Amino acid sequence: MPELDFVQRLAIWVLPVLFAVTLHEVAHGLAARRLGDRTAEMLGRLSLNPLRHIDPIGTIVVPLVLMLLPFGIIFGWAKPVPVNPHNFHDPRRGMAYVGIAGPLANLLMLLAWVVVVRLGTFVAPAAAFWGGVLVLTGVAGILINAVLMLFNLVPIPPLDGSRVLAGVAGPSTARVLARIEPYGLLIVVVLLISGVFQTVLAPLFGGLLAVVRPLTGLPVSALLAAAQTLHF
Repeated sequence: MPELDFVQRLAIWVLPVLFAVTLHEVAHGLAARRLGDRTAEMLGRLSLNPLRHIDPIGTIVVPLVLMLLPFGIIFGWAKPVPVNPHNFHDPRRGMAYVGIAGPLANLLMLLAWVVVVRLGTFVAPAAAFWGGVLVLTGVAGILINAVLMLFNLVPIPPLDGSRVLAGVAGPSTARVLARIEPYGLLIVVVLLISGVFQTVLAPLFGGLLAVVRPLTGLPVSALLAAAQTLHF
């Protein structure tokens, strides 16, 4: 894979990241609407326009700063989609369905980016440059959606996994998670900086890529080379 400078890597990542964040949030809103809550729809948050979901600090400033620092982590957030669980027949289980909708959207996007990689390998013999762009963009899409899906499934508030756990495990667990939530973001940041998240999620991430890699048609060496090329 060719060496890319910072601006080129950033350009490759922009589209996959915007899609991953936007559709993740829209999926939450669509699930809520399906269950009877139209709050997100009334506030215009079911739009595919990424500007409606971008948090200037969490989506732009924090990730860019982390890219330039030697921490080896990228972290950020979008504006959460507003949901009123009181509009659900069963608020606790309703929030569980809303919570899982985001990671499921990331899984579907991951598979869509697999198709982009296959298209790139098909185009490459006739148009090497555009084929390479498609492959790298597709690999970036696979990576960001895999990370977002696994990261959001961690059962720590305010991550989606906490909503799912509260809905599955019962009221007592939901109460414990509710008490933790005011400190949840701080807990997440500490676990990221300490490397605990990376240690726990790395085997799951590697296992997911091992399942996905044959679908891309890329050999392991090519997938690793693309990932290394995209690394900041």
